[in-house]
Amino acid sequence: MHFRLSARTIISRLIITLALSAIVGFLLGNTFLFVAFSSVTILIWHYHHLLKLIKWLWRSKTISPPESEGVWGRIYDGLYRQTKKYRKKQKILNEKIRQFRDGAEALPDAALVLSDELIIEWGNKKAQRLLGIRWPGDIGQRIDNLLRFPEFSQYLEEGNFETPCHIPSPINAEVILELRLMAYGTEQVLFLARDVSKIHRLEEMRRDFVANVSHELKTPLTVVRGYVEMVQMTEHALDPYWHKVFNTMETQVSRMDRLVEQLLVLSRVEVKTDEEDKQFIDMPKLINALVDDSKWLNQEKNHQVSAEIDEKLCIEGIDNEIKSACLNLISNAISYTPANGNIFISWQMAGNKAKFLVKDDGPGIRPENVNRITERFFRVDKSRSRDTGGSGLGLAIVKHVLNHHHAELSINSKWGEGSEFIIYFDPKCVRVIS
Repeated sequence: MHFRLSARTIISRLIITLALSAIVGFLLGNTFLFVAFSSVTILIWHYHHLLKLIKWLWRSKTISPPESEGVWGRIYDGLYRQTKKYRKKQKILNEKIRQFRDGAEALPDAALVLSDELIIEWGNKKAQRLLGIRWPGDIGQRIDNLLRFPEFSQYLEEGNFETPCHIPSPINAEVILELRLMAYGTEQVLFLARDVSKIHRLEEMRRDFVANVSHELKTPLTVVRGYVEMVQMTEHALDPYWHKVFNTMETQVSRMDRLVEQLLVLSRVEVKTDEEDKQFIDMPKLINALVDDSKWLNQEKNHQVSAEIDEKLCIEGIDNEIKSACLNLISNAISYTPANGNIFISWQMAGNKAKFLVKDDGPGIRPENVNRITERFFRVDKSRSRDTGGSGLGLAIVKHVLNHHHAELSINSKWGEGSEFIIYFDPKCVRVIS
C-alpha cells in the first residue's frame, strides 16, 4: 500500500509531541526539562534510524530495508517499493540485453559495437574467430590499432562507408573479409566483418577462366582471319556469291576479335592495381588524339564532333586504362548517335574535380536501364547492339577503371533526347600544369 507523508503531518506530530511534553512538565513543575528530554529523545530516535539506513545502504547485502514504525517505517516501505520497481526494470533490461547478445551471437558475421571514436565497446564470439578481437579483453582499444592493414586505414581515413573494404583475416591470411561500418544509435558505430573467401575464389576463377579462354581464342581467330583475308584478296578466283560469304565471315570474325579483346581488357582492369603503377598523364594530348580518331571513325555517319579541352589540366593514373575508359565513352556516342548527329567532348575543372564529359543527341537511355548499364553484357537494345557490334562490356570496363582511380561515373539521360556520360576525377589525382 502506498502512503503519502506530507511536511504538515510531520511538523504537526512534532508540535503535538513537544506540546504534550510541555504540559506534563508544567504539571510536574519542570517544563523545560521535559521539553528538552523529549527533543533529545526524538533526535536520538531519528539518528538511530539514519545510521541503520546508512548501514543498510552501504553494508547490507539484503534487498529488504530495516523495519520500523512511524515516519521511518514509511521511509523504509517507500525504499523497499522503489527497490522492487528498480529490480523489476533491471530484470526486463537484462532480458533485453540477453536477447540482443543472443541475436548478435547468432549472426554469421563478426560484429563489434564501437564508439564514435572507433573504440571497441562490445563484440561477439565470431569477432574473435575472424578478427582475433576478444571481448571483454579488448574493450577500450581502437579498432585500427588491432586491424593494422593499409587498406583498412585508408578506408577509415576516406570516411566513405557506402562501399565495403576487403582485407585478409589477421587470424588466417587465406580468409578474405568484407568489412562494413554503419551508424548505430546516436554516438556508436556498428562494425561487421563477413567471410567472403568463397565468393572471392569464385570471382578469381571466373576472371581466370574468361582471361584464359579469351587468350586461347586469339590464335584460332587470327588464323581464320588470315585465311579469310587471303581468299578475299583473290577477287577473280571467286564468283560474287562467295565474295559475299567471305565478307560476312570477315565481319563476324572481326566482331569476335573485338569481343575477345574487350574480355581481355576487362580481366586486366578487374584486378586491383597498385598506386605505384600510376604516373603523370597528359590528358589534353590523349583526348585530342581520341577526338581526331573519332572523326575518322564516324565518316559514314558524318557526326559533328566538337571539343572543349583545358590544355593545362592533367591527372595522375594508369595511361592505358584511362585511354580505354575515354575511348569507350566516345565509341558509344559514335555507335548510338544517328547520322548527322552532334557529339560534344569536354575536359574541364568542375569545382575541385576534373570532369571528362561526352554528350550526344542520340536516342538516350530509359530511366529503368540507367542503373544497370554498367553491368557486364547488359545492352539497352540488343537488336541495335548487333547492328553496331556492341558487346555490353564497354561501360563495365569504364566502371572498373574508375574504381582504380578514385573516380566516379555520372550518367544523365532522357529517353529520346540524348545522353551525357561524365567522369569526375578525385582532386588528389588532378595535376595542373602552370
